[in-house]
Amino acid sequence: MLTLDRIIDAALREDIHTGDITTQALSLGKRSAIARLVAKEDFVLAGICVAERVFHYLNPGTTFTACSTDGSRVTKGSVIATVQGDAADLLMGERVALNLLQRLSGIATVTACFVETVRGTKARIVDTRKTTPGLRELEKYAVRVGGGRNHRTGLYDGVLIKENHIAAAGGIAEAVSRTRAYIPHTLKIEVETETLAQVEEALASGADVIMLDNMSLAEMRTAVALVSGRVPLEASGGVNLETVRAIAETGVDIISVGALTHSPRAMDISMLLE
Repeated sequence: MLTLDRIIDAALREDIHTGDITTQALSLGKRSAIARLVAKEDFVLAGICVAERVFHYLNPGTTFTACSTDGSRVTKGSVIATVQGDAADLLMGERVALNLLQRLSGIATVTACFVETVRGTKARIVDTRKTTPGLRELEKYAVRVGGGRNHRTGLYDGVLIKENHIAAAGGIAEAVSRTRAYIPHTLKIEVETETLAQVEEALASGADVIMLDNMSLAEMRTAVALVSGRVPLEASGGVNLETVRAIAETGVDIISVGALTHSPRAMDISMLLE
């Protein structure tokens, strides 16, 4: 809740700043109003509690009644929620509430599409750190709502030795050795590889997870056979809805998809005052 309130506070300050000039000009006083949040297309809902918190943050006396829950599939024209309270508060909170709700629902919807596309394989769809600055926790929550899994949250909670780390350390074996000596036993080490030779080196070095970065389908299949289940394999790079099924069918365990959070389309939602 503290993280959510920081996000909402920053968004409201950005939007309202010194005051909502248009609403102030209308001299609405303490007029009460009822508004409906309406879906203008079909999508997977995520962030209904975030939208509710926006209005409560402005005025704790506002009544927010959700008609759908996160994870549910809403249809065009359906009422997602009703909001009742001071008209000025509803108008001031409208854009921030919709921006967050539309963004999170977009992430949940595209994630659900990826998850459905690989259904029947063992591959799990996971996100990346390619998130909107300041919104990572909310966006990763939306991925979970859509049926996906979270990769590491940040640089602090998971080890991923990438190509630049390997270059700086002087090789995969040295990078893994130094990292293993530094981290607690509770953390796993993932190593990014770009060639099958690097896969072999990462495996020999004791990597706990191996990422196959931008490899061809043939290379992925060879890597799966080479590793033979000894450690999980993660496919990354060039993943979209057209390619993800074929990638999953190579036998990899994890598919990371940056597009879940870096380029989803916001869902179309309106707030209408009665």
